[in-house]
Amino acid sequence: MTTDLDITLDKYRTELTGYCYRMLGSSFEAEDAVQDTMVRAWRSYGTFKGRSSLRSWLYRIATNVCLDMLSAGNRRARPMDLSDATPLARAALSPRPDTTWLEPMPDARVLPAVEDPAEAAVAKESVRLAFMAALQQLPPKQRAVLILREVLAWRASEVAELLGTSVASVNSALQRARATLAEREDKGAGAAVSDPLDEEQQKLLERYVAAFEGYDMTALTALLHEDAIMTMPPFDLWLTGHADIAGFMTTIGAACAGSRLLPVRVNGLPGFAQYKPDPEQGGFAPWAIQVLEISDGRLTGFHFFLDTQRWFPLFGMPLHLDGEADQVEDGA
Repeated sequence: MTTDLDITLDKYRTELTGYCYRMLGSSFEAEDAVQDTMVRAWRSYGTFKGRSSLRSWLYRIATNVCLDMLSAGNRRARPMDLSDATPLARAALSPRPDTTWLEPMPDARVLPAVEDPAEAAVAKESVRLAFMAALQQLPPKQRAVLILREVLAWRASEVAELLGTSVASVNSALQRARATLAEREDKGAGAAVSDPLDEEQQKLLERYVAAFEGYDMTALTALLHEDAIMTMPPFDLWLTGHADIAGFMTTIGAACAGSRLLPVRVNGLPGFAQYKPDPEQGGFAPWAIQVLEISDGRLTGFHFFLDTQRWFPLFGMPLHLDGEADQVEDGA
């Protein structure tokens, strides 16, 4: 039976999921962490004295849950964080364990509705893949400090109280975290996407869909920045540059010809659920959740997350399409 307390706690679920996702880099671990937070809060609510707000109390619980989960030292990453680009001539699909990879997340699960456009923009930027990957390079407590101070705009005194430390310690951790992130800026900011997409970006996406569904490599590579990156977790392979990307897609990736793309909202960026022709059942079978990065009117990165049995249900997308893909509505 749902109680008033359940309803009250659930109001914080989306923002807490966003916080835990930034901390952990994993969609499913974030949701597990929030569920653990809710259970702990429900069980110990009788001891909540109201010395802080309910929201602050929940964030304290969530932070402790995340720090416990991060004690094993695992850091989620993107393929380009782990190795050099693979030349097409040496391309091979070698998977790594799921726990290696930074995972995609539907916007609706981590971005609560806010009225302030500037606040909404900061929230979206803070779940984009490049920023998420940079967060993973920070020690867990620095990560918490940076998210609470820079993303959620908590005061240093509030963060110090949450972490049981001093304001000076919080300020020092924030300074070190900022320095680490600044060192990573030369690896690319990833995306400079308007919120909402401007007319030029909308047209770029329309051209991308037409080129990808038509499997027109000339048209597709014309949309790519010369240093564009393509990744395919759980495979550690990543490619860069027009020739290698087009070469891969027409050889190892040739089965993607004839695909259909349905829009999804993912990590504050444009994305698509990709379906390949299904020769056994007819129609289309799920293949990847695509996340696109755009900067200066070109695609700088497109990332294919291939674990369809996990990602498509998470994004509310069907596991099979009959006939034309455009009959299905936009996903989560």
